[in-house]
Amino acid sequence: MNIAIDGPAGAGKSTIAKLVAKEMGSVYVDTGAMYRAMALRMLNLGVNTEDTAAITEASKDADISIRYVDGEQRVILDGKDVSEEIRTNEVSGLASVVAAVPAVREKLVALQQKLARETAVVMDGRDIGTTVLPDAELKIYLTASQKERARRRFVQNAEKGLPEVPMDYLIGEIAERDRRDMTRSVSPLRKAEDAVLLDSSEMTIEEVVSAILKLAEAV
Repeated sequence: MNIAIDGPAGAGKSTIAKLVAKEMGSVYVDTGAMYRAMALRMLNLGVNTEDTAAITEASKDADISIRYVDGEQRVILDGKDVSEEIRTNEVSGLASVVAAVPAVREKLVALQQKLARETAVVMDGRDIGTTVLPDAELKIYLTASQKERARRRFVQNAEKGLPEVPMDYLIGEIAERDRRDMTRSVSPLRKAEDAVLLDSSEMTIEEVVSAILKLAEAV
């Protein structure tokens, strides 16, 4: 069984998808991490991220892969483990810009589809149920209010020891990310017609995981 989990930034997709995959014995594929890796590559190369042609050219020979070490997903960019580097606010924000470039999406979607053909996966992202895995047996659209998503990001930053960012700024950043993701010309963020909507604003992680597992059992 392939499970597609879509939704806006900060909705908890990666955390939930990882736990669901573990419970089901499936492979967790964090597509957002792959786009963040590409965004990091642009930063490392000093690419003008407002220049689509430059991004396209810089993405051609990018080597991005996902490996599992002791059951933990690691993201490899050009032979280097960048699992921690790709989690900064700067890279996270740039990921949606890079993801809107057709050549980047084409390159990474092909890899994601190959993984799903070879094994049972739980895959999260922005367009998994609509574009990457349109035939997934179960599709979830996971969301939460912008205020709640900003609160979660604030807590995560504090736990990581990152410099404190005002809540108002985080809310604005998330709102802008939503706007970009939902209005981009290539595979915009939207709920697939056959996806189940889950609003996690008032739900615990355990409650969301349990709800998805029950849906999977009913498929």
